[in-house]
Amino acid sequence: MEKEENINSTSVDQNQDTVKETEKPEENLAEENKQETNEELQEEVKELTPEEKIAELEDKVARTFAEMENQRRRFEKEKEDAFEYGGYSFAKEALNLIDNLDRSKHVLESDDKLKETEALKKTLEHLDIIKKDLISIFEKNNIKPIDSLNKKLDPNFHQAMMEIEDDTKEPGTIIQEIQKGFTIKDRLLRPSLVGVSKKVTIKEEKTEENQENQENK
Repeated sequence: MEKEENINSTSVDQNQDTVKETEKPEENLAEENKQETNEELQEEVKELTPEEKIAELEDKVARTFAEMENQRRRFEKEKEDAFEYGGYSFAKEALNLIDNLDRSKHVLESDDKLKETEALKKTLEHLDIIKKDLISIFEKNNIKPIDSLNKKLDPNFHQAMMEIEDDTKEPGTIIQEIQKGFTIKDRLLRPSLVGVSKKVTIKEEKTEENQENQENK
């Protein structure tokens, strides 16, 4: 009985040893993988000649300098845009002052009680002076009004709001300015809202033709 117990114990020990040998910790496997990759890299480096190593280093240096130059250019462009167009939002909001002056002028001119009065003339003169001063201030800061009247419609600067029949102008010519547009430097601040001309539709001739056709029938 004692011999059987000894045999069983030795067999269990042997099985445990084999399990320990077969089951390696994950850390050991990771270290072995690192060693293998390092050895492979070392073999690749060993295969390179000195000239190839120099060429590889020169390529890396050139790429690094190119990336640094691109970053410098981007920074300079962002700094320039911030300086040139930093007041873009403020300028766009400030245009409401001109719009309100135009609306006030239109309301006063439409008031029958004030028409042809001296008070109205003086008020309109003052409004015109204020508007001119505002536009002058804008122009000093590179904010300029867009010329629209009698110009061909340009989608980059104009937005057509209506078509008006007019045979004296070529189709697509701006004959009415609803709201003045502005640019800041070489950028559009807001487009001009305009009315463009179109050919007059000949209705009388069509009615005469219809009458003749009915008579012939």
